[in-house]
Amino acid sequence: MTLEQLRVFVAVADRQHITRAAKALNLTQSAVSNAVTSLEARHGVTLFDRVGRNIVLNQAGEAFLVEARAVLASAAAAESALDDLGALARGRLSIHASQTIASYWLPARLALFHRNHPGITLDVAIGNTALVAKAVADSAAELGLVEGEIDDPVLSRVVIGQDPLALLVGRDHPWAAGPPKSVKLADTAWVLREVGSGTRSTFEAVLAKGGLSVADLDVAMTLPGNEAVRGAVEANAGATVMSRIAAAPSLAIGSLVEVPYALPVRPFHLLRHKQRYRSRAAEAFLALALGPGQDLAAAK
Repeated sequence: MTLEQLRVFVAVADRQHITRAAKALNLTQSAVSNAVTSLEARHGVTLFDRVGRNIVLNQAGEAFLVEARAVLASAAAAESALDDLGALARGRLSIHASQTIASYWLPARLALFHRNHPGITLDVAIGNTALVAKAVADSAAELGLVEGEIDDPVLSRVVIGQDPLALLVGRDHPWAAGPPKSVKLADTAWVLREVGSGTRSTFEAVLAKGGLSVADLDVAMTLPGNEAVRGAVEANAGATVMSRIAAAPSLAIGSLVEVPYALPVRPFHLLRHKQRYRSRAAEAFLALALGPGQDLAAAK
């Protein structure tokens, strides 16, 4: 079994298609097909079910996919370790970030990191807090940037910023003209982020402190991103709790109105795997994220 065979297998498994995998890998269809066939023949196992011209990952293939990804991640970590010998002259840094951070906090820092270390390739992916934490735990990403609370014993975390939350309504919502003296969260419809997002988990914690849960609210819709939520609230679909950073453009033009309500300021966390190799590129990014004068040793 070779790393190349594993890369081919993962590419085919991800796409469930020989031709698309071959195109992604810049290989011929026959080379991809032969790699999969050789892997199956060598170990006497069928990884894909052939249904007409289609291939479908079977149960054995699904089990092997987990191990194949782990091996490739370890190989990538080994390659990164060697690249570090070049004093950041080249290498790769994988970062997964939750949506609020990726859209509003991260871009300027990525640009600065690239100016300081142009030889480092940055691989950036976006997901909600739960998905980002899983990527770091599974070694699919070296660094994770989240605004939600994470309790995973394999992950370390350090605060690198903060994010004030705001209770928001559209300009036509009854609360926009002047909220009641005591805002009752159950008295309006709501537009919420999806389960697993940092915004959703923080709001659920706020509800719990008040003796409520999401089940006690009139949830008009659940949407998978800040922009979608912002647009729905602007259209008067209900109230929401959102990052004030994310809502800033709409607040500036008055399409959203902030309702006075005590909400927490969320910390932005940088996540790393406690037992994985920590590249010099990751250390350089952490130093940049913390800013001058911060204690890098305390963030280890």
